[in-house]
Amino acid sequence: VECDEQKSICSKYGVSGYPTIQWFPKGSLESKKYDGPRHAESLAEFLNSEGGTNVKIATAPSSVMVLTTDNSDEVVLDKNKDVLVEFYAPCDLYLLPSWLPTYEKVASAFKTEGDVVIANLDADKYKDVAEKASIQVHLLAKTILENPAGINIKINVVCAGIVASLDALVKEFVATSSEEKATVFSRIEEEVEKLEGSSKRYGKIYLKSTKNCLEKGSDYAKKEIERLKSILEKSISASKADEFTLKKNILSAF
Repeated sequence: VECDEQKSICSKYGVSGYPTIQWFPKGSLESKKYDGPRHAESLAEFLNSEGGTNVKIATAPSSVMVLTTDNSDEVVLDKNKDVLVEFYAPCDLYLLPSWLPTYEKVASAFKTEGDVVIANLDADKYKDVAEKASIQVHLLAKTILENPAGINIKINVVCAGIVASLDALVKEFVATSSEEKATVFSRIEEEVEKLEGSSKRYGKIYLKSTKNCLEKGSDYAKKEIERLKSILEKSISASKADEFTLKKNILSAF
């Protein structure tokens, strides 16, 4: 359902953020919200659970090494290998469809390089490992790889700047009544004060964006995203592109 065009339908089912996924059992208009990860395997698992089916998603063998609490130290601390790790979390912004094939393509390209490992780790499931690595956001904003053959691969990550705790508060801010928004804003301020490092910087963007939504109305985020998209399509410096991309990603939560 395109909620900009079908506002009455989306309002009827309490949709306030996008994308929202709801399950409707046979013959019923009583829906159940899907809050799981946004990838095929989890959606299929949810459908099987709710619908009593047993459908399996066929997946091709991956060249990406999966890290866990058990093997992360052994892999990352290997003195004979360089390791690129993608720390991810199944958030609402999870990964745009173009990202996973890109990372898989990089892993395939480097699988014959004995001294290079391309890996990933679920930072929600293995919080201890992520915290030890001082991961404050779901993904690194930008990584440049260069192999011995001189092939340069540039990876732009789509979820840079996202802070899970603030994302949850923003959802609450968007869904709450006008009278209660100021209270949620105060809680966002408190949460930002707790942040450190790069997350502190991202937190300030969340805070400013929330304040602008309070002062300029609920359409602020949508209009600002469109403005930033327009700027990003032009020829601008890499630093400015990173800055605007961070802001655009964070505004997507509103």
